[in-house]
Amino acid sequence: MLKSNQPSFEEKWPQMRPIVLKLLKQEPVTHSEWQELFYAVHLVCLWDDKGPTKIHDCLQEDIVTFIKQAQSRVLAQREEQALLKAYIVEWRKFFTQSGYLPLPFWQLENALQGKSQSSSHNSSSSSSKKSNHSDDSIVRKLMLDSWNQSIFMNIKHRLQDSAMKLVHAERNGEAFDSQLVIGVRESYVNLCSNTEDKLEIYRENFEAAYLQATSAFYRLKASEQLQADGVKSFMEYADAKLREEEARAERYLEPGSITALAQCCVTVLIGDHLPTLLAECAPLIEARETERLQLMFRLLDRVAGGVDPMLRDLENHIVQAGLADMLAAADVITQDSEKYVERLLELFRRFSNLVKEAFNDDPRFLTARDKAFKTVVNDISVFKLELPTTATAMARGIKSATPESKCPELLANYCDMLLRRTPFSKRLTTEEIELRLKDVLLVLKYVSNKDVFMRYHKAHLTRRLILDSSADSEKEEDMVEWLREVGMPADYVNKLARMFQDIKVSEDLNTQFRAQTTRHDAINIKILNAGAWARGSERVSVSLPLELEDYIPEVEDFYKKKHSGRKLLWYHHMSNGTITFANNSGRFDLDVTTFQMAVLFAWNQRPNEKVSYENLRLATELPDPELRRTLWSLVAFPKLKRQLLLHEPAVGNPKDFAENTLFWINQEFALVKNGKPQRRGKVNLVGRLQLSTERSQQEDNQSIVQLRILRTQEAIIKIMKMRKRLSNAALQAELVDILKNMFLPSKKMIKEQLEWLIEHKYMRRDDEDINTFIYMA
Repeated sequence: MLKSNQPSFEEKWPQMRPIVLKLLKQEPVTHSEWQELFYAVHLVCLWDDKGPTKIHDCLQEDIVTFIKQAQSRVLAQREEQALLKAYIVEWRKFFTQSGYLPLPFWQLENALQGKSQSSSHNSSSSSSKKSNHSDDSIVRKLMLDSWNQSIFMNIKHRLQDSAMKLVHAERNGEAFDSQLVIGVRESYVNLCSNTEDKLEIYRENFEAAYLQATSAFYRLKASEQLQADGVKSFMEYADAKLREEEARAERYLEPGSITALAQCCVTVLIGDHLPTLLAECAPLIEARETERLQLMFRLLDRVAGGVDPMLRDLENHIVQAGLADMLAAADVITQDSEKYVERLLELFRRFSNLVKEAFNDDPRFLTARDKAFKTVVNDISVFKLELPTTATAMARGIKSATPESKCPELLANYCDMLLRRTPFSKRLTTEEIELRLKDVLLVLKYVSNKDVFMRYHKAHLTRRLILDSSADSEKEEDMVEWLREVGMPADYVNKLARMFQDIKVSEDLNTQFRAQTTRHDAINIKILNAGAWARGSERVSVSLPLELEDYIPEVEDFYKKKHSGRKLLWYHHMSNGTITFANNSGRFDLDVTTFQMAVLFAWNQRPNEKVSYENLRLATELPDPELRRTLWSLVAFPKLKRQLLLHEPAVGNPKDFAENTLFWINQEFALVKNGKPQRRGKVNLVGRLQLSTERSQQEDNQSIVQLRILRTQEAIIKIMKMRKRLSNAALQAELVDILKNMFLPSKKMIKEQLEWLIEHKYMRRDDEDINTFIYMA
C-alpha cells in the first residue's frame, strides 16, 4: 500500500511520458526535463512496488506506437531506392535514440533485474554508469526487439530484395548510392540484441541473401563468358571478377563475411569449371606461356586441391621434355661427359626458369621440379650401369644385374676434366672452374646412386695425385670439403682427405730419401695408406726391369728405419716413369706405365728382334688381360701417327692377339708435327694410367653392391637398437631416409639383409606379428 504522500506511477507517468515521446522523436529536451525524468523514474521504482512493471509496459506501448508511425512513412514509398532511403533515415534516427533513451531508466533496469541500488547515487553518476552498459540495457533491448517485430519482420524481404537488386545493377555497370546497401546492412547488424552473437540476424538474412545473389549472378555469367570467349579470356575475366567482388564485399559486408563471399565466388567461377581450366594446363606448360600459367596458378590455388593436377602436369612435362632432349643428343652426351653435364644443367636452368616465371618459385612446384629432374638424371634409357642384383647372385656367380643411371660416373669424369691439367681446364679461370664444380654438386643432389660417383671420383683423384696432374691443388681440397657439405658420408670424405695428407707426407719422405742416395732425381716414391687408397685385390704381379728392381730394397730399408713394423706393398699398376728411346729417327722421351716399361725393356738387349706374344708373357709375367691391354696401348696409341711397336698378323682388338703374334720395335718411330717427322720430342703414353685392372673393374661393381649391403645392415641395426621394436613398414621408411644420401636400397636387398640379421640373431620377428621386428641385444 502507498501512503498518501508517496509518489505513484499514475501520478508521475503523465509528467514522464511527454519527455519520453520527445526523446523518441528526437525533439529538444531541456536539462531540467532530463533531470526530472531521472528523478521521476527513481521515485516510482523506489516507492511503487508495481511501478517498474507499469513503466516497462507503457514504455513498450509508446515505442511500438512510434515504430508503427515510422513504418507507415517507410511503406508510403513505392520506388525501391526511395523505400531504402526512407527506411535508413528512420532506422538511423531510432538507433541513435536507442543509445540515449535507456539512460534515465537505469533504476528501472535494476528494479526489473531484482537489484537494489543505494539511493545515494545521484542522477549524473547514474547517467555515466548506464552509458557504459547501454548494450546490456533492458530498455535498449525493448526498443530493438520492438523495431524487429513491428517493422523489420514485415519489410525485411523487400529491403533485402531491393538491396540485392542494387548490387546486381552495380555488377552490370550501373551507378547508384552505395550507402543504401550499407545502411541496410548496418540495420541488420545493429538490430540483434543477442549479446552472445551480435551478427545472428545479419548472417541469417543479409549475408545469406548476398551470397545467394552472387552465386546466381556468376553461375549464369561465367557459363556465358566461357562459351563466348574461350578458356584463356575466361581466366582473365574470373581473375578480375574475384578481385572486384572482394573489393565490393569490403564495402557491403561485415569483415567476417568476406571469406565466405570469396569462397562462393571461387566455387562458381573456378570450381564449377575446373576440368575445363585444367585441360589447358599441359598445353600452356608445353608452350611456356608463363603469364597465362601465372594466372591459372593464381586462380586454381584458391580451390582446395586445385593445384595438384598442375603439379602433375609440370612433373610430366619435365620428365618427357628432359628425356626427349637427352635421347635426341644421345650420340654426343654418351661420348662426352662435358656435353652431358652441360646438357643436364641447361635443362635444370630451363625448368627452374619456368617454375620461377610461371609459379613464382612456389615450394610445391619446386618440389615437383626436383622430383621430375631426379627422374631425368637417374633415367637409364640413354645409358646405364649394370650392377649385380644381390649378394646371393654374386656368391653364386649368377650374371644378374640391376641397371642404374651412368650419370654419377659421367659427373665424376667431368670433375676430373675440371680438376686435371687438360686443354679444357686451361681455358677456364679459377672462378669458372669453381662455378662448374658447384654445378656438378647441384646435379649430384638429384643422383640416387651417389656412392658410384664417390667411387669414380676417388679413382680419378688417385690418378691426379699419383701423376701430379692436378690443375689446382687448392680446388682439389675445396672439392673434398664441398662433398662433405652436401652430405656425403664422413667415412668416404675422410678417406679423400687422408689421400692429400699421404701425398704431403710422401713429399717429405722423398726429400729425406734423396738426401741419402746419389741417384736422387731418378725416383719419386709415394708411401700411401692402404686403407685410404687400396681397393681389395688390385695388386698385379709383374717382372720389373733390373733398373727398377735395384731401387726396391733401398727404399724398403729407408722406410723401415723410419717406421719399424710397417709393411710396404708395391702397387706397380699405379706407377709410371720416363724412359729415353733412341732409333734411326732420333731420341724421344717416353712417359710410360710400369707395365709398358716392362714390355719395352724386353727389347733392351735385342732391339731388332721380333718377339712372340707368348715370350713377352713369360718375360713380363703380366696376367693375360693386362698384357693384352698394355701391348694394345703400344701398337695402337690414338695420338701417334707412327706407333712404337709393330705387329703381325694385323688384329682389330687386343683380344685377337694369339700366342704366336709377333711384335717388334718400330725403328722408324718418330713424332710427326705438321706432316714432318721430328728428331726430338716427348710423348705421354701413360694416357689415363691404368689404376685398376680388368679383373678389378668387374669386381668394382660387385664391391659397390657389397658395400651397399654392409651399409644397409649397419643402418638396420642402428634403427633397431634405438627403437627396440618396429614394424616392417616403419623400418623400411627410416632405412630409406638414412641411406638416401648415398643410394636407394631395393626392396629385395632390404628383405635379404633382414633375413640375414634374423638368422645371425641380431633381431627376431614378433611371435604374434611376423611384420614386427624386435632387437636382440
